Amino acid sequence: MKRLIIGAVASMALATAGLAEEMKMAVTTSFHNSGLAEILLPEIKKDLGLDVQLLVVGTGQAIRLGEAGDVDAVLVHSKKAEEKFLAGGHGTHRREIMYNDFVFIGPKADAAGVSGAADAASALQKIAGAEAAFVSRGDDSGTHKKELSLWASAGVDPEGFGDWYRAVGAGMGAALNTASGMDGYIMSDRASWLNFGNKGGLALLFAGDPVLFNQYAYIPVNPEKHGHVKNSLAMQLEDWLVSDKAQELINGYQINGETLFVFNAKQ
Repeated sequence: MKRLIIGAVASMALATAGLAEEMKMAVTTSFHNSGLAEILLPEIKKDLGLDVQLLVVGTGQAIRLGEAGDVDAVLVHSKKAEEKFLAGGHGTHRREIMYNDFVFIGPKADAAGVSGAADAASALQKIAGAEAAFVSRGDDSGTHKKELSLWASAGVDPEGFGDWYRAVGAGMGAALNTASGMDGYIMSDRASWLNFGNKGGLALLFAGDPVLFNQYAYIPVNPEKHGHVKNSLAMQLEDWLVSDKAQELINGYQINGETLFVFNAKQ
C-alpha cells in the first residue's frame, strides 16, 4: 500500500524533521478528493505539532487497515461497516465529525430522465429501465456500499445488469473521469463532484433525498488489539477534530461558493 502524504504537510514535516510526532490515518478517497485535507492538516500540524500521514483508500480497505493495526485511526463513511468494526473490538469508539450528501451525476441531455425523479430509488429505476451507461466505484468503498444499498431499495439487482453497468474498481476521481469519458451516469459524494475538474458534459441531476445523507466518522484503532498503535495521538487528533476551530474550517470550506461539508460533531 502506497502511503500518501498531503504535499503541504510533507513539506512542513521536512522542514521540522525530528520535531513533530507522526500518526497514520486511513481516509476515504472521497475525503481526499474533496480537498479538505489540505485545509485541515497544516492547521493540525501547527496546533498539535502532529504530522498526520494519510493512507487514501476506500472505506472497506480503510477498515481492513484498522483491523490489521496498520493505522492509528480511520475516517470513513459507512455506518454499518463502522459498527461491525467496533463490534469486532477493532476500534475504541465512533465519533461523528461531519456530513455531506450523495448526488446523481449524468449527461446534461439526461436521456434517462433522472432529473425528474421523485426520489433516489426512482432515479436508479429510470437509469436501469433505459439501460443508460452507469459507472460504479465497484471498490467496496463507502460510496460503493451506499450505491448497492440504493439499488436494492429500488428493487434492482446489480448482478443482472448488462454492459451498460460498468464497475471500475477505482476511487471517486477515477470513476468520475470514466463517467465523463463515457458521458454516463454515476453516484458521487457532493464534495468530490464539486472539486472535480474534468466535468465534460456531465451535470448534477438529482439530490435532496434524505437517504443520500453521507456521515463521516472518526474511529481510533483499539490499542488493546494492537499495542503499537499511537492511541494518545489519535485521541489528541480527535479532540482537535471536534473543536471550535475544526468546526469553523470545515463549515467554511467552499468551492465556487458551495459548502462541501457540515460539521456535526457533539462536544
